[in-house]
Amino acid sequence: AYIGCASLIGRRTPKGVVLEDDTAVANYLLNEGRVASVPGAAYGLSPYFRISTATGEEVLTEAIARINAAVAQVE
Repeated sequence: AYIGCASLIGRRTPKGVVLEDDTAVANYLLNEGRVASVPGAAYGLSPYFRISTATGEEVLTEAIARINAAVAQVE
């Protein structure tokens, strides 16, 4: 699934890092949210990131909760 992240571009993480592109968003989600994703740029689809949905519902629910928590911390 591709998830749009245009609204995060240019915003700051709690550590003061500016999310300059979808690659920075994917890295932030990995490091702070502990969710693996692939920047849309890898597929020519910026500003999106991709997560795999080939897993159980419980894992996806946890991943979405982690993404939401990480995004809520961005200023």
